Amino acid sequence: MSASAIVERAIATPKGWPVRWRLAAVSAMLTLIILVGFAAVVGRLTANKLESDFRDDLRATARQLAFDIQDAGGPGVPGPLRVPDLGRMSPADEAIRVVTESGEPLKATPNAPDLGPPSSDVTQIGSFEVASAQILTPDLASPPVFVQYARNHDDIQTTIDRLWLFLAAGVLVGTALAYLAGVAVAVRAMRPISSLTAAAREIAATGDPSGRMPTLTSDDEVAELGRTLEDMLRSLDQARSETEQAMQRQREFVADASHELRTPLTSILANLELLQASLEKVGPGEDRAAVDSALRSSHRMSRLVSDLLLLARADAGRVSARQECDLAEVTAGAIAEVRPMAGEHDLVLDTAEPVVVEGNPDELHRMVANLLDNAVRHTPDSTRVTITVTREDGWARLDVCDDGPGIPPGMEKQVFGRFVRSTGPADRAAGDGTGLGLAIVEAVAASHGGEAEGGSSPHGGARFTVRLPALDSVPARTERAADQAPSARPAPSRDA
Repeated sequence: MSASAIVERAIATPKGWPVRWRLAAVSAMLTLIILVGFAAVVGRLTANKLESDFRDDLRATARQLAFDIQDAGGPGVPGPLRVPDLGRMSPADEAIRVVTESGEPLKATPNAPDLGPPSSDVTQIGSFEVASAQILTPDLASPPVFVQYARNHDDIQTTIDRLWLFLAAGVLVGTALAYLAGVAVAVRAMRPISSLTAAAREIAATGDPSGRMPTLTSDDEVAELGRTLEDMLRSLDQARSETEQAMQRQREFVADASHELRTPLTSILANLELLQASLEKVGPGEDRAAVDSALRSSHRMSRLVSDLLLLARADAGRVSARQECDLAEVTAGAIAEVRPMAGEHDLVLDTAEPVVVEGNPDELHRMVANLLDNAVRHTPDSTRVTITVTREDGWARLDVCDDGPGIPPGMEKQVFGRFVRSTGPADRAAGDGTGLGLAIVEAVAASHGGEAEGGSSPHGGARFTVRLPALDSVPARTERAADQAPSARPAPSRDA
């Protein structure tokens, strides 16, 4: 495998590692490859050199011994060979023998092993390496005599093993230092990227593209990335500002247009009602039917304009006048308004004490009325609708529960969308609504600092819950509200 392939694999795996760790791992791996190659070459050359020097020393020692033995007999003195005391010439890890050409020993150091016949090359006998040298004798006719010098090879092998151990330790230490240095360099190199990541994460958490990226003093690829991100944020911030301005203008236009449409619609309704009253004296006819149809359409248009005006004001952030009011009293008034149109539905209010909130009574009345109207419209006749107003953990809670078909599964959040209509078999007056009733409920709850949610009631039908911040004080009830609101009574049991 080539070095480039190794580096590529080191960078690619494992993918879960941070980049700084991968860079350090690549640095350590490259260092390991270089040190292993260097140690292999240096170790092999050094081991060969030690082996060669060992054998050269054996040969030189053997020749020196042959010369010493020859010199002991005196140069040119006739007579037999005189061999010096070999025991005083050799340490314990060496062996010296004087032998004939066939290997018959003439003299040897104590405990010298059998080294075999002499040879011109260095030979290995057991743990000994042996070098031989011929001893020149004065008598040229006598058979040749050789000296054999042997040395234990374990010593040089121990030295070579220590050399390899030292090189291996050097490779490991060098790799570890390269890894630590790589981590230090990578951390320092990644520090600007970490600062960019932290800034980007903060901007993503806040959703505010007006944040600034950190300024980098270097002039490299990371600094170029920082400048590019900064330019992108400025473009996004400008685009968001332009979009918000356009949406704000659109909301204000819808609010202003809806407000302006109320005056001519009020005039049209008044004229159509006068015309309807005058045609009642004439009796039924085509003109009367046309006026009744126009009046119904005008009423529906007036409701739609009022709904759009309320939603547009909520979208534009326009807050209406607020005052302390009793949510239970407002609910009772809404029930009194809806009861004549509820048909055979049983509307039951369950409240035990005043629940005070700060809000706009008209908007809260509209919110409750829409919830009641929604329950009446989407449940069959003889259905009970239970309205509960309670205080819960500092919140004013309004629950509207019925025992009708309930909310279709998965539609608990979608029913609060705008122009969402249901076409279930229990719907009454299908197609007569604007599809904005529950959207207004959610908008009013949100504008008062609360929330609205849908779910299932204990009786299997639909349950809509509104939570608003509650106050501690109790406002005085107005005479008008007291006259209109029915007395609160506990909800009767289902068996009643």
